[in-house]
Amino acid sequence: MSKKAVVLLSGGLDSATCLAIAKREGFECYALSFDYGQRHECELLAAKAVAAAIGVTDHIVVKIDLRKWGGSALTSEIAVPDAGSAAGIPVTYVPARNIIFLSFATGWAEVIGAKDIFIGVNSVDYSGYPDCRPRFIEAFQHCATIGTKAEDEGWQFHIHAPLQTLNKSEIIRQGMLIGVDYSLTHSCYNPGANGLACGKCDSCHLRRKGFEDAGVPDPTKYQ
Repeated sequence: MSKKAVVLLSGGLDSATCLAIAKREGFECYALSFDYGQRHECELLAAKAVAAAIGVTDHIVVKIDLRKWGGSALTSEIAVPDAGSAAGIPVTYVPARNIIFLSFATGWAEVIGAKDIFIGVNSVDYSGYPDCRPRFIEAFQHCATIGTKAEDEGWQFHIHAPLQTLNKSEIIRQGMLIGVDYSLTHSCYNPGANGLACGKCDSCHLRRKGFEDAGVPDPTKYQ
């Protein structure tokens, strides 16, 4: 009997690698993506392409409108800054995004009988994002367990963050070993109308440097 896992899939480099890892570990994967009003909605096309290429049992795209309250450059008209232009928590941080996403993932997992959830957070490159840190992942795992039937039935959820301590080049190298096609992925926070990456935002900078440091050709099409 196969073990099931819900995998959060944004369509980016990290989540694609995370899905491939879950598949390699023998999980029957259920991919979950979100149309949350993000300015880089072309990532949803990437998520569908990645899910099809790696192979999942089901792929659901949930529509929620985080533009109702904004608070981020990704969900409002706040300008996306160039890489390295600000210290502290960046304006591209979406308030409580991973809490929201993991809550949906927990609900779906409970319904399909999955005890495992995968998320591609990375605390090395994204240390400025509170919801990417190990402490948050550990706390949510506890919350998911005591807030569902797992508590009464004597089992617990496992939130897997296999990329947690890796830098971008290490993630890329690992993904290449297990056959991830990074040309299908999208990372840019501020793509043009033609879908091409801006090449200027933090995410583009981290992606480009990651491929360079890994010694792997960058398949990204930049403006």
